[in-house]
Amino acid sequence: MESALEEIEFLALSENRVEVLRLLADDRHTRGELAAATGASQATLGRILGDFEDRSWIRREDGEYAATATGRLVAEGFTDLLEILETEGELRDVVRYLPTHAMDVDLRRLADATVTTPSQTRPNAPVQRVLDLLGDADEIRVFSHAFNEQSIAQIRDRVVDGGAAFRGVFSRSAVDALADDAALRERFGSLLAADDAAVRVREEGIPLAATVADGTVHLLLRDENGVLRASVDTDDPAVRSWAQDTFDHYWRTATPLDAAEFSD
Repeated sequence: MESALEEIEFLALSENRVEVLRLLADDRHTRGELAAATGASQATLGRILGDFEDRSWIRREDGEYAATATGRLVAEGFTDLLEILETEGELRDVVRYLPTHAMDVDLRRLADATVTTPSQTRPNAPVQRVLDLLGDADEIRVFSHAFNEQSIAQIRDRVVDGGAAFRGVFSRSAVDALADDAALRERFGSLLAADDAAVRVREEGIPLAATVADGTVHLLLRDENGVLRASVDTDDPAVRSWAQDTFDHYWRTATPLDAAEFSD
């Protein structure tokens, strides 16, 4: 009897095998339909279907093929493995910077995320990505351990001039650093004075930098030295739910920031 690893290798060595099993796990198909869907020759299909029948992964009824219960199980498991490896490939270069200790999210939910990294020609690409998301957002939520000057300017413009609503929770260290910068202090003060803007300060700190622009969650990723390495953003429902729950928690455990502190 072949080992599980040998069975995985058997499937992985042929895209046609993977596709035929997936098709038959979804629905019944004739041999002609399988040929049209995969582009495989009749000889290749014959070998694939014979191998699958030998493993009891499929059965033939009235000229059609269908996956058995174990065939569907194998198809589902192999599809999950492919999705995991595809996600790993997308995140491989940035996973070391992801604040996974603070993210109660299955990394598979980031399979379709947009990963933005700096380059020689676009060193500010991760920040520009969040600026693009903020550009037409109507509802903005931020929880972060740091301020970004460009993001503050974009949020201020959206709230003061564009009618957006803003809520932010920041660590005490971020607020103190902002207060020491005259230009940022003035810009942030004008944001705080807006009718639909509110900011709270969390003394316990916040271990990540997240922006929720309408339905998109954006994370700025920095290394242990604070150097910007990448950003990740997604509109996945599970990630949005996590971000909203996390924001709500930080909001409840923070205190309002008095706009008068930034009015001078």
